[in-house]
Amino acid sequence: MEDENFKLSELPYERITIESFEKEALGIINEFKEAKSGEEQFQVHKKYYSLYKKVYTAIVLAGLRHNGDVSNKFYEEEQEYYDEVSPKIKSYQVKYQKLLFNSKYRPFMESKIGEVTFKNIEIQLKAFDDVLIPLKQEENTLVSRYNKLIAQSKVEFRGETLNFSLLEKYLKSDNRKTRVEAAKVKCEKLLTIQDELDEIYDKLVANRDAQAKAMNYENYVELGYYNMKRNSYDKNDVANFRNQVKKYLVPFATKMHEERRKRIGIDKLDFVDEGVYFLNGNPVPVGTPNDIFAAGKKMYSELSPETKEFFEFMLNHELFDVLGRPNKVTGGYMDMLLSYGAPIIFANFNGTSGDVDVMTHECGHAFQGYLTREYDIIEHNDITMETAETHSMSMEFFTGKWMDLFFGDRGNDYRKMQLEDAISFIPYGCMIDEFQEIIYTRPELTPKERRRVWKELENNYKPHLSYKDDPFYSDGRRWQVQKHVYNYPFYYIDYCIAQTCALQFKIIMDENYKDAWNKYLEFSLESAKGYFPNMLHKVGIKSPFEDGFIKELVEKIKL
Repeated sequence: MEDENFKLSELPYERITIESFEKEALGIINEFKEAKSGEEQFQVHKKYYSLYKKVYTAIVLAGLRHNGDVSNKFYEEEQEYYDEVSPKIKSYQVKYQKLLFNSKYRPFMESKIGEVTFKNIEIQLKAFDDVLIPLKQEENTLVSRYNKLIAQSKVEFRGETLNFSLLEKYLKSDNRKTRVEAAKVKCEKLLTIQDELDEIYDKLVANRDAQAKAMNYENYVELGYYNMKRNSYDKNDVANFRNQVKKYLVPFATKMHEERRKRIGIDKLDFVDEGVYFLNGNPVPVGTPNDIFAAGKKMYSELSPETKEFFEFMLNHELFDVLGRPNKVTGGYMDMLLSYGAPIIFANFNGTSGDVDVMTHECGHAFQGYLTREYDIIEHNDITMETAETHSMSMEFFTGKWMDLFFGDRGNDYRKMQLEDAISFIPYGCMIDEFQEIIYTRPELTPKERRRVWKELENNYKPHLSYKDDPFYSDGRRWQVQKHVYNYPFYYIDYCIAQTCALQFKIIMDENYKDAWNKYLEFSLESAKGYFPNMLHKVGIKSPFEDGFIKELVEKIKL
C-alpha cells in the first residue's frame, strides 16, 4: 500500500501509457505460460494483481478529477486517452484470463481464488473479443460526450447560474410555484439539447447492437447481461421479478402516492410533485456541509466500531469530493483507489436531503470496500452490482435512527420519506430496465418510437403521474436524464433487486437491530466469494427471484 498519510487532492497522477502497460502485461502472460506448477502460476497471478491495481488507480483518479471539472483540459485529455486505450487494456486482461481459465493447473488455482472467479471469467470471455475494440472506443467517446453535455448544461434561475444538480433544491421546494418555475427552465434547457440527446443514444444503440452481432449474439441484451457479470440469474429471472413488481408493488405504491397527494394538498400529482413528500416541504439538512460531516462522524462512531474506524479513515484522507459546483458531472458514485486501499466518494451536495442520502448510500459502498480492502484475492472484491447496491441501500436504513442529527425535529419526516421513496423507486427502476430490454431487442426503432415505448411503460409502472405542462417529459423523454441509460446498460435493475433486499434488512432491524447489523456485516464481508442468492440465504435473506417474493415483502412493509 502507498503512503499512509496521503490526502486525495494531493495524490500524484501519472498517465499509464498503453506501451508501458502492454510491455508489463506481455511479460506476465509469458511468465504464466512458462510456469511449471500451480504455485508458480499463483505467484505470477500476484504480479497481475499489482499491475491491475496500478492501472485502475490511475484510471479512477484521472476520471475523478475529470468528473470534478469537465472544463479542465489536462484531465479531459487524460479521460479521452483512457477512452481510447481502455479497450486495449481489456484485451490483454481477457487474454490473461483465458490462459487462467484453461490452465492445466486450474484445480490448484481454483482452490486459491475460488469457483466464482472462474464462473466470472467464463462470462468475461463471452463479453469481450478484440473485434470489439474499435466499437468499444466509439462507445466510450459517445458516453463521455453525453456526460459532458449534461454537466455543462446550465440554467439561469432567480439570479443564479446553476447546473442541473444545483437546480435540484428548487425542483423540490416546498413552494409549488417555485417547483413549477424551476421545472420550466430545466425543460427549456433540455429542449435545446433534445436532438443531440436523441443522436447520441441512437448511435449508442447502433454501436451496442453492432457489438452483439460481432460476437454472434442475436441482440445486445445477451451481451449486456454478460457485461454486467450476471453469474446467478438471467433475463427470465429479471422478467419474473418485474412482473411481480407490476402485479403487487405498483398497486401498493399507487395507494401510497394517493396518500402523499392528500398530504401535500394537491388535486393531481404532476411530475413537479414527484419528489415532494410533505406540505411544508421535504426535510432538509440543518446546517452546512461541515455540519453534515460532523453529524456523520458522530453517527458512524456510534453505529459500530467498524464504521467508526472507516469514517475516520475517510475524513483523515479527505476522500470525499461532494460539493456541487459548475462543470462538475452530475450524480454520485463510490470507487476504489486500489493502490492506496482507499474508497473515494464523488457527489453533488445541493442543500437537499440528497446530501444526507450520499452520506449513507455511498458510504455503504465505501464501508464494504474498506472492510475488504486488504483481501489478498482481488477477485473476492469483484462484486456484481446487485450485491454492491445491497450494501449501500441497506446502509441507508441502518443509519435511520441517527437522522435527528441531520434533520433536527424533522427526523421522523425523513424516515417516512426515505421508506416511501425506496418503495416508489422500485417500479421506476423496473421501467428503466424493461425499456432497455425492448430498445436493444428492437434496435431498429426510431427515436420517436422509443419515446412512445417509454410512455406506454409509464402508464404501466407509474399510473399516478402527469406531465401536463412539460413538452420535454410529456414527450416520453424522462429516461434521457437518467445517466445509467446512456452509460451503463442494464445496470438499473440491480438497484431494484438490491432495494428489496435492503427492505428485508429493514424489516429485521425493526425487530432486532443488532441481529440485522450482524447479518449485514457478514454479508458485506462475503463480498464476491459466493453467488448472490447463496450469500443472501447464508444470512437469512430471501432471494428476490423467488416466486411470491414481492407479495410477501409488500405484506410485511409497515408505512
